[in-house]
Amino acid sequence: MGLHPLEFSECYLDSPSFREKIKAHEAELDKTNRFIKELYKDGKNLINATKQLGMAQRKFAQCLGEFQFEYIGDAKTDDERCIDESLQEFSSFLKNLEEQRELMMKNITETLMKPLEKFRKEQLGTVRAERKRYEKETEKYYSSLEKLLNMSAKKKEPQLQEADIQVEAMRQQFQGESLDYVCKLQEIQERKKFECVEPMLAFFQTVFTFYHQGYELAKDFDHYKTELQINIQNTRSRFEGARSEVFELMKRIREAPQEYRQTSPISCEGYLYVQEKRPPPFGSSWVKRYCTFVKEQKILHMVTFDHRSGGKIGETESITLKSCLRKTTDMLDRRFCLDLDITDRPGTVLTVQALSEDDHKFWMQAMGGKEPIGQYLGRTFSKDRGIDAQLDDVGLNFVKNSISAIETRGINDQGLYRVVGVSSKVQKLLSLMIDEKSNEVDLSASEDWDVKTITSALKLYLRSLPEPLMTYGLYKEFISPAKGGSPESRIQAVHCLVHKLPERNRQVLGLLMKHLANVVAHSKQNLMTVANLGVVFGPTLMRPQEETVAAIMDLKFQNIVVEILIEHHGKIFADAPESCPLSPAAPVFSAPTRQSKKLGRQNRPLAVYNPQALDIQNVSAVADCSSLTTEETSMGSNESVSSQSSSASASETPIEKTDHPPLSSSLSSGSNSRSPTGPEPAPRASGESQPAATTAASEKEKPEETVTSRKAKAVYPCEAEHDSELSFQVGAIFNAVTQSREPGWLEGELEGKRGLIPENYVEML
Repeated sequence: MGLHPLEFSECYLDSPSFREKIKAHEAELDKTNRFIKELYKDGKNLINATKQLGMAQRKFAQCLGEFQFEYIGDAKTDDERCIDESLQEFSSFLKNLEEQRELMMKNITETLMKPLEKFRKEQLGTVRAERKRYEKETEKYYSSLEKLLNMSAKKKEPQLQEADIQVEAMRQQFQGESLDYVCKLQEIQERKKFECVEPMLAFFQTVFTFYHQGYELAKDFDHYKTELQINIQNTRSRFEGARSEVFELMKRIREAPQEYRQTSPISCEGYLYVQEKRPPPFGSSWVKRYCTFVKEQKILHMVTFDHRSGGKIGETESITLKSCLRKTTDMLDRRFCLDLDITDRPGTVLTVQALSEDDHKFWMQAMGGKEPIGQYLGRTFSKDRGIDAQLDDVGLNFVKNSISAIETRGINDQGLYRVVGVSSKVQKLLSLMIDEKSNEVDLSASEDWDVKTITSALKLYLRSLPEPLMTYGLYKEFISPAKGGSPESRIQAVHCLVHKLPERNRQVLGLLMKHLANVVAHSKQNLMTVANLGVVFGPTLMRPQEETVAAIMDLKFQNIVVEILIEHHGKIFADAPESCPLSPAAPVFSAPTRQSKKLGRQNRPLAVYNPQALDIQNVSAVADCSSLTTEETSMGSNESVSSQSSSASASETPIEKTDHPPLSSSLSSGSNSRSPTGPEPAPRASGESQPAATTAASEKEKPEETVTSRKAKAVYPCEAEHDSELSFQVGAIFNAVTQSREPGWLEGELEGKRGLIPENYVEML
């Protein structure tokens, strides 16, 4: 496992583990800084000490061979692996040159020394300055926070308000500095891979240019150099795409941090000041602790952590909560306080203090606290509906129509699919084409819509589907082979997974891949190689439900999967594979968990959707479409490996911020009240509020062995989260059970009420 990704949401929690992750990143950059310094020193020795050339070469080669890049995430791409191994390759080349003792060390100052030193001073030096600002803001914020919390509640309201405003400003400044610092750390970690290796590559080319007797060796090196240039170019392109996604995620978290506060199954976590009572006459003291509250078990874990003492973590103390009550200021001269009644200490009441009024309400709601006055109403969040794109006959016709028009009118256009259309025109075209009443336009013959508008509308349609074309359920399975294995095993794995897709998804994906292969066949004219199209369509065709930095780091593997689909579309989509590698998920599709702002589920099995479990036909799920961002800019890099540099800019406002859209938010409204003993139900469409009735057409297609009149028995208890769902206990009998249009759900009657039932909560009778 490499370095842990630094999630922006953790900047708002500022947990001890988050600080440890930051330390690991800082240590890695310090190591890189020391490596570059040493490499620079050794390079100077090579220039100034020609007589000691052999010794200097061996030292330099050793330095290269011993260093390895750390990576973020759990796997590396082939390009990153080649970049990581390049240092060892360079070391080997140097040893061969040392045997000949005629290496010419000239002109390396401009090609190696200056770029490395520039990177060290401008990039690594910037990180050092950011670290100092971050540490300074940490000290300022927590000092001002303690001062605020120690203020008497009896002070005049204007004084309290002024103090609150000052601390809030410092908090925002601290969190903003934290976001910037975390972003910079990860950017440098990714940037160094090509910023360090490219100057070395140029250095070796210079060495061979001036090496009179090394012509044959330089000739052998040329092939490796070309391959490495492609590796670097691919890594750079993926870096640019991932960086734009990270900035977008950081921007959204900065605008609404509360929506991204929860990123784990833990119910609630953050800092609390705990009152520790001492024997008279010492009174009591308030100690800052990082608290983690597990809602289902009602256990509060507390660990002492002081940011100003070098980040030393104390021992963890755990208590079981019985009840929680807000403590008023007339009982204690401090604001934001709670009284916790502890089960494992009968008669003991623990007083804690939150950091602010919002934080106080947050803890109250998480712990089920009682308000002496009024009642706190939790916020609800809803997602606006975007373009109503569906994977139906209308959508299929639009895909065919668009492909026909693109191949007829613009297959040779430079930057095809990278040059984007005007936002208003693209949305207008897509709305027109998915409208059943007005979708008869032949785009091949119509001159009203230019090619870039059609390509952008096609990508927008694919991104606006309720679920990605390659599905949420198979996302991890598609990503897995891209992270390792031989080329043959990758192709075989992708081949098998494609034939696990629903029929309509596979049909549309096959049409698209055949078309993209045709685009690649004209790459000399349109400059769109397989790698370029992988960058464009990777995040469009597949993405995870949860939006995190770790997920963004997987963008590079999405691109690899799309490249495999394009290059081997004939084999993959022709016939189903004769045999597939065995995997635990082979018999069924793993349904993704329903995301909720109250993440209280722990250690329970995920729901699975097995179309063969009941003798019925699959019915398409109904889901809300993702909303479209109205103002987007084109991707920062239009470079093609084949052309080295080919940029295309749109003269009008583009529709896309990058060629791979932002990942959809993993948060949904409502609280989690699902029973802790049952499995996780399949996800439901966010806008669905009524039971989804089976259509008449679908009823006609069902075989005679329908489940219309069958009964089912509950094997797990369940509490409804929506009016359209049923609440029930173990042993409840459901009548008139039918399959819902939502995968993983059934419809049935219980005590005269009809509603939705999680399929994996019941067994058929």
